[in-house]
Amino acid sequence: MDAVMDSKISVKQLKARASYVGAAINVLQTLLKIGFGILAQSAALIADGIHSLSDLLSDLLVIIAVRLGSREADRDHPYGHRRFETIATGILGVSLVAIGGAISWSVMNRMAHPEHLPVPNAMGLGIAAISILVNEWLYHYTKRIARQTRSKLLMANAWHQRSDAISSIVVLFGIGAVMLGYPMADAIAAIVVALMVAKIGLNLLIESIRELVDTSLPPVLVAEIRAAIMAIDGVEGIHLLRTRHMGEDAFIDAHIVVDPRITVSEGHIIGDTVRTELINRFDDVMDVLVHVDPEDDEGREDHSTPLSRADVQALLNAYLAESKVAMEDFRIHYLDGQIEVEVIFPFAVSTQPQALATLKKQCTLMKTANKKIDNVLLFFKLNEE
Repeated sequence: MDAVMDSKISVKQLKARASYVGAAINVLQTLLKIGFGILAQSAALIADGIHSLSDLLSDLLVIIAVRLGSREADRDHPYGHRRFETIATGILGVSLVAIGGAISWSVMNRMAHPEHLPVPNAMGLGIAAISILVNEWLYHYTKRIARQTRSKLLMANAWHQRSDAISSIVVLFGIGAVMLGYPMADAIAAIVVALMVAKIGLNLLIESIRELVDTSLPPVLVAEIRAAIMAIDGVEGIHLLRTRHMGEDAFIDAHIVVDPRITVSEGHIIGDTVRTELINRFDDVMDVLVHVDPEDDEGREDHSTPLSRADVQALLNAYLAESKVAMEDFRIHYLDGQIEVEVIFPFAVSTQPQALATLKKQCTLMKTANKKIDNVLLFFKLNEE
């Protein structure tokens, strides 16, 4: 238990550390890019500064989401709080789309009057070059921690930082092109950066929506899960297999088919084996709900209510009234829409021809009179001292 708690604490600390490092760097980048963008008269560098500001907002969202999402499950949230990270990813996606659209609109309005476009200078080149190096390092740092903690939100943030490095490359070329005599290059670079920001935001938004509506795991992974279940001894088939994501964790609902004549306890052990195997084998799998079926009844059209144990007990009391005192127990098998009843008597009853003949006759009558009963079997138990 202590090892699990230490693991959870370390994961939370790693996520927080990556977010705090990213936030500190992006505060500095935002100030430098926007400040020097104004001084260097570069619309592209200012747009890139706003991109860094969106990175900062992303870091803040990750920090908040990590705090909320790492809380343990409680009465109101029995599946935990992982969806807070998903919601944070969606909010980030919406904000990036809005920021990208606003930058594009502003720059296109300025392009309508080319005489008012600012002319950037060499100062912006240096800032763009520094930004490329810093963001590329930050991308690799965040990506490494995202893989360690299996955090999709951190991985999204890492790619957001990689996009900042790419946008700085665009800014570098834009400013350089203006200095070589292409006055529209800086404005075009600003629009390219804005569209990149919006594209990343749209991808994050789509991914978060897919998770919120419980989209299944990738088909290749589902096929691996199915194969792992079928390889377990005692599993004869898979009646139903459902998967979904919650944050970086995956949840599985599996209906497995087992031999209908095994005991409840054996079926339970097979189900536990399936659960343990999937959790141990697949890193993302947090929990597995296993339902044990005696047969695959997915295509069955008859959904009438079967006889209950009380119903069968009443029938046995009625048809085997003369022998019910000797009856030790009975078992019911629900198979193919019907039931099979196993009635257990002491071995001594089998040595009494008249009593045995009466039992067989009454069992046949009970089966004939009740269409839901497919068969009635007699078992005789030899009690050993």
